[in-house]
Amino acid sequence: MSDALDVNEFVAGYLVEVEEHLSASTANLLAAEAALRAGESNPRAVRELFRSLHTIKGLSAMVGVEPIVDIAHGMETVLRAVDRAAGSLSATSIEVLLRGLRAIEERTRALAGKQPVPPAAPALLDALSALDLAAAPSPPAPTISADPEILAKLGPGERVQLAQGVAAGRRALRVDFVPSPARTAEGMNITTVRERVGKLAEIVKVVPLSVPASDRAPGGIAFALLVLTSAPDEEIARAAGADGVRPLTVAPPVALAVAALAEAEPEEPADREPQLRGVVRVEVARLDDALDKLSALVVTRFRLARAAADLRARGVDVRDLSEILREHDRQLRDLRGAIMRARMISVTELLERVPLVVRGLGRATGKQVRIEIDAGKAELDKAVAERIFPAIVHLLRNAVDHAIEPPAERRRLGKPEEGVVRVSCFERSNNQLELSVADDGRGIDRALVAARAGRPAPDGDAALLDLITLPGLSTLDQATKTSGRGLGMDIVRRIAVEQLGGELSVSTARGAGTTFTLRIPLTLTIVDAFSFLCGDQPFVTPVAGVEEVMEIDAARIFRGPAPGRARGGAELPALGPARGAAELPALGPARGGTELPAAGR
Repeated sequence: MSDALDVNEFVAGYLVEVEEHLSASTANLLAAEAALRAGESNPRAVRELFRSLHTIKGLSAMVGVEPIVDIAHGMETVLRAVDRAAGSLSATSIEVLLRGLRAIEERTRALAGKQPVPPAAPALLDALSALDLAAAPSPPAPTISADPEILAKLGPGERVQLAQGVAAGRRALRVDFVPSPARTAEGMNITTVRERVGKLAEIVKVVPLSVPASDRAPGGIAFALLVLTSAPDEEIARAAGADGVRPLTVAPPVALAVAALAEAEPEEPADREPQLRGVVRVEVARLDDALDKLSALVVTRFRLARAAADLRARGVDVRDLSEILREHDRQLRDLRGAIMRARMISVTELLERVPLVVRGLGRATGKQVRIEIDAGKAELDKAVAERIFPAIVHLLRNAVDHAIEPPAERRRLGKPEEGVVRVSCFERSNNQLELSVADDGRGIDRALVAARAGRPAPDGDAALLDLITLPGLSTLDQATKTSGRGLGMDIVRRIAVEQLGGELSVSTARGAGTTFTLRIPLTLTIVDAFSFLCGDQPFVTPVAGVEEVMEIDAARIFRGPAPGRARGGAELPALGPARGAAELPALGPARGGTELPAAGR
């Protein structure tokens, strides 16, 4: 084994470990965010997040992926500082840490694709460093945009006072007073101005100004008031006898760093297709090769069975051979099961990125959305998971952008401000997965859909589905970053129905919400089949396509030209003459009094 192969196998194991810790980190960070929204804290989630990042840093150092080491170290430092200060994660901290996780994921993806791993973005490292300093017992003073003459006279306490006032919702203003003969005649001086402005604002600092004597009244003192207020600028200016006021930009260093990060690395676009993370511990190519070899064994098994049948027809005793073939069947089934289990991933793993997707969509649209997931214990082939995940994202995008109302509209309708999107799935008995995406939003406007499609209003849900999956159809007047191009539902149908051979359905009620349901096969690699004989001709059909198997007594089959009806009232046509048959096969009554067509030769 070459050194290169050893390194590749080590990197593959590294990617698997990092993926697991990224998944856990994302879940813990979202749990901390949920606790913050509820006015609580979740120290356990923060501790688990710290452990995962520490492990990622150590693993990355072993492999030599320095950019990930730098990012994980910065994130770890922030969490350690928060823990030392006995504080909790802020909304700003959570946002920056989520960006850090995304940056790590992007670099692992580059490594997996044998692409150059980009260095850690300076803006991200600066934001993490600012968060670390902000969590310290004595954080640095806020940054204020003002003239050097003003800044030189502001102490740290006054800067913090201004920052706290701005954080509380007030505005920081600079009010300049330059005495003039008219103002002096009105009795306006530093004392009267302070009294009048003090009734409308909190005066933080009075700073003398250097103004040429020619620009002010003899003996007068020019000064600037730095104030915090909620009053209109015009009232402050009148009270001070000033010509106007100027706003002060007050921001702690962390706010400036986060703003720089947002400009350097914009938040992941809501219309970007998230890639499903997931690394099978055994390379998929090797599993495919094993399946090919298994298929060859199955073909050989059928050849042996046919040879045994020929020997039996000649009167040869093949009981021992038949027993060996039965044992061989069992071993083949066990081998197939082992290979398929290696290919399968849990639906929980498939849906682990859904909360992040919904969170990003909610932020992009300004809506409050809660995601609920009931993944059950089902598993499906990773190849199927990778195909269906983009369809799930499109359904989530439609739910948030089209269905969930803005908070103000939900209040007016008597609904909670927070909308709910629920993703649930379970395994059906015919080797299919049923997955639904439901919301409690406004429901689909059938008349609007019909008008946009230029067709009559659909009567049922099936007809409605045909309309909303038309390419280019959208109920939005203008496309947004998340939707409105009329392609989403067309893509969903193409993936679920055409590519995976599944089913798509919809149910909706105005004002109550919409549910989209997907039924897809658990795997496309190996399909369980049902074999049967019609006369002496063997047939095979996928088990997923078999609705029911029934046994009909030959005595109940009779000949007749008329078509019959199956259960449910559907008419079944009689098969025409085949292979030169002189008579049309008859229709016979089946269980429950219905009739089924009999296929002739």
